[in-house]
Amino acid sequence: MISFIKGFWRFLLASNETRLALVGGVLLLISGLFSGWPGLALQLAALAVAGWPVARSGLTTLFKERRFSINLLMTVAAVGAVIIGETPEGASLVVLFAVAEALEGFTAERAHGVISGLVEMIPARALRLGAGGEEWVGVEQLEIGDKLLIRPGERIPMDGVIEQGGSEINQAPITGESMPVYKTTGAEVFAGTLNGSGALHIQVSRLVQDNTLTRIVHMVEEAQNRRAPIQRFIDRFAEVYTPAIIVLAALVAVIPPLFFGQPFLNPVEGHGWLYRALSLLVIGCPCALVISTPVTMLSAISAAARQGVLVKGGVHLESLQAIRLFAFDKTGTLTRGQPAVTAFGGADCGQCQDCDDCYDVLALACSVERQSTHPLARAVVSAAENRGLDGRYAPAEAVTVMAGMGLQGAVNGKTVTVGSHRLFEADHPHQKAVCRQVEAAEQNGQTAMLLCDGDGVRGMIAVADELRPDSQDAVRELREAGCQTAILTGDNEAVAQAVGARLGIDEIHAGLLPQDKVSAVEALKARHGAVAMVGDGINDTPALAAASLGIALGGSSSAQAMETADIVLMGDNLHLLPFTLRLSRFTHRLLRENIAISLGVKFLFLGLALLGVTSMWMAVVADMGVSLAVTTNGLRALRVKA
Repeated sequence: MISFIKGFWRFLLASNETRLALVGGVLLLISGLFSGWPGLALQLAALAVAGWPVARSGLTTLFKERRFSINLLMTVAAVGAVIIGETPEGASLVVLFAVAEALEGFTAERAHGVISGLVEMIPARALRLGAGGEEWVGVEQLEIGDKLLIRPGERIPMDGVIEQGGSEINQAPITGESMPVYKTTGAEVFAGTLNGSGALHIQVSRLVQDNTLTRIVHMVEEAQNRRAPIQRFIDRFAEVYTPAIIVLAALVAVIPPLFFGQPFLNPVEGHGWLYRALSLLVIGCPCALVISTPVTMLSAISAAARQGVLVKGGVHLESLQAIRLFAFDKTGTLTRGQPAVTAFGGADCGQCQDCDDCYDVLALACSVERQSTHPLARAVVSAAENRGLDGRYAPAEAVTVMAGMGLQGAVNGKTVTVGSHRLFEADHPHQKAVCRQVEAAEQNGQTAMLLCDGDGVRGMIAVADELRPDSQDAVRELREAGCQTAILTGDNEAVAQAVGARLGIDEIHAGLLPQDKVSAVEALKARHGAVAMVGDGINDTPALAAASLGIALGGSSSAQAMETADIVLMGDNLHLLPFTLRLSRFTHRLLRENIAISLGVKFLFLGLALLGVTSMWMAVVADMGVSLAVTTNGLRALRVKA
């Protein structure tokens, strides 16, 4: 609480408008020491000093934008209070309103500060290595390919790849991981992360404006400007509500005195109808209602970013709470995406894995697959390298990708094809024994790839992928939250069923090409309503776009994922998905609470104003209290943890 008060005090001293509010408050307090004209003069001075920014803003909005604003309501009420001889209340009204506005600005700035603090984590300088030795340069001078020295305990200034050394890296600003991750030669590191105990030589891979942390900050800032449907509704409501309150206040001031003989000005005891109308103007101010939604959304988006989740706008956070089915890609999403070769061999030797024909199948596959970055391709290349077979054939030429089916390239003048059983069933006749080998592998939850060297089918390679350690917990938590799950994969039915059975997935859709996944998503939406697609953001891009909500996993290494998806789990951790769902539902509850509090108190005091049992300064205190209550309630979203 002390830090909050200190921060608010510094905020009040930071701008002319808030400083004028402070001066007005001091003048108002001093006026209480005097009676008669000296006290009245001080009250008028307090009203003028604190009220000038409020009146200027209200009149500017009226004449330039042709709309009634909250500031205009306060200005009319304050001037009216002076006219009817309630100068102390008019001055109190303006000073309290100015302080309330400053408080709202401060709470919004606190939520913004979570994101702006990330920018400060990127060092301004870097130690570049060159022919002339080491030199400190500004990060904006660095180019792709430059070599940097990162000493123990320093923050990494640029995205890059480790060329020498190994160390524990604290990646919390990017991924939200609480524990450092050990990285060594060949691993990617990100700007703003903290180096541990080892010295590192890294090669810059992105310019400063393209750094992962910089992109995250920019995207979150853009997200904060994309308003959720409920926020847009409240803004439209306020546009109609504010002039309606002005008309109502005018009717309250005129009708009872004109038609029912009621006092227009204040009688000896009680309040006249002009005073009640002015109180109604003050009470009708929709400050709390208008500020509650953006502060809550801003807090939630900031909390998500702090935990390693990039939400690209309040609309997506609001949409997430309505999702009832999550569809997952399999490879790299539910599984590690780092499969290993479990068996390989020729078509005639029964996959003995120990003859030249078997080795030749693996070597030929390596020649083609080394042109691909697909996890299955990396598994084949790794298996060939481990056996010293990667140099038997030169890399294939004219390699083409058959989406969801396999690869094809030229090796020593022959067309070599590596692909799925479905592809070979259609285009490459083969023995029944090969089919039985494929079926046996798939029944064990393995993925089988066949190889043809242009003359005929040479053999088969079986690959298995492990589940992510967090997959089961994530699926279980989603199920406990009342959501269903599905797998949409290009892999075969047996493998998909094996993975689905282990995880408790509700629906399995296997053997899907990218366009088939889009059709599957549309079918799921027709049956379940809102559907979220969770994938790696590359092969699954069409499905991510087709879903009600696209969620990419591991966006820290994929610019395409960050561009395509609505939500990016930067930590490459499925545990962040149930967290984001909880945050979305909690935020939705906060929004409903804030709207109920704002409107409930508003209508209560409107009734009191019409009965003449409240005053203008009590109304503004109540409004300030509600504004403080809803903004404080909205800031609770910042405390949600993964």
